[in-house]
Amino acid sequence: MVDAFVVGFLRLHGTALSASAGVGPARGFGRSLSQLRDAQKSSKGAPPYSLFINRPLGRILAAAAHQLGMTPNQVTYVSAACTFGGLLVLGLGPAGWWSGLAVAALLVLGYAFDSADGQLARLRGGGSLLGEWLDHMIDSAKVVSLHLVVLVAFYRHFDLATGWLLVPLAFSVVSGVHFFGMILVELLGRARRAAAGLPAPPKESAELSKTLLKLPTDYGVLCLVFVLLGAHTLFLGVYTFLAVATAGYTLLVVRKWRRDVVALDELAVPVAVAATR
Repeated sequence: MVDAFVVGFLRLHGTALSASAGVGPARGFGRSLSQLRDAQKSSKGAPPYSLFINRPLGRILAAAAHQLGMTPNQVTYVSAACTFGGLLVLGLGPAGWWSGLAVAALLVLGYAFDSADGQLARLRGGGSLLGEWLDHMIDSAKVVSLHLVVLVAFYRHFDLATGWLLVPLAFSVVSGVHFFGMILVELLGRARRAAAGLPAPPKESAELSKTLLKLPTDYGVLCLVFVLLGAHTLFLGVYTFLAVATAGYTLLVVRKWRRDVVALDELAVPVAVAATR
């Protein structure tokens, strides 16, 4: 039933796109899904919602998109449409239970498609630099703008002292720094290892205890919190807790990122010496 719903959704939103792409399905849905299970990214560093819910859901969406002949970039556009559609509901609609459910559903779906585009790229044999750039551009826009739209909702619908409006502003800054830092360390590592002639690090499984510690900082958890939008006090409390937890985690992880970058600098020494000989 879930597979049929996903294929139907993608057929509704992706038929015109796939017609322009000129790419047809190369294998059945079940075979695509099986291949995607064997081609997952490392689970190391992945928070629990992303690992246990978003990636499996993204696999289904990627396999269905492949049957429709969609490209990874087209899936990225669908992800953006779902995410920013949810933000429009949040910013322009009422702050009630039904609007909260709609916002959560659209954000969750957008996040799942965000996972699906990369998985579809791997299924098709690899992505492109344009696709990676597009994916990161949309991600950077959503992680910052989501909290700014929450600020708008607070101002329009919540009876709050002015100081509470600083919470989404601070959350927006912290989320932007966290996202950019994470992506930058990953890209620097990839570039440095390539320059040093080193292979990509092996896939590692995440420790469950460390994975669960990241739960409050998980974007997927933030998406789900909007189901509480109709209970203003409860939503404010949970949202503020996530803001504080994300800020604390970012302060801690910045130290680890610094150590990682220092280690990458040390990889460059043999290359620099070899270049002078």
